[in-house]
Amino acid sequence: MSVKIRLTRLGDKKSPFYRIIVTDSRKARDGEYIDKLGTFNPLVEPAEIILDEEKTKKWLANGAQPTETAKTLLVKKGLMQPEKARAPKTDTKKKK
Repeated sequence: MSVKIRLTRLGDKKSPFYRIIVTDSRKARDGEYIDKLGTFNPLVEPAEIILDEEKTKKWLANGAQPTETAKTLLVKKGLMQPEKARAPKTDTKKKK
């Protein structure tokens, strides 16, 4: 079972509100989840991110993989280190 940290959408049309959850990667986006870690409100300025840091650290230590969006939020809260940008692969063989 692959466990993911991802967002589930709540709120009305054109007014999104998200929960940050831990779920099995095979479940639907808004389906059942294992644990709720916090919330994300993109409508306020600046965007409001509320996380239970102890739960989040526990799940990351147990091997839960965050999605790209969740990883961005975790980096903003200081719970993860940003990934270093990799240089593009260069072709080592010379073309004739």
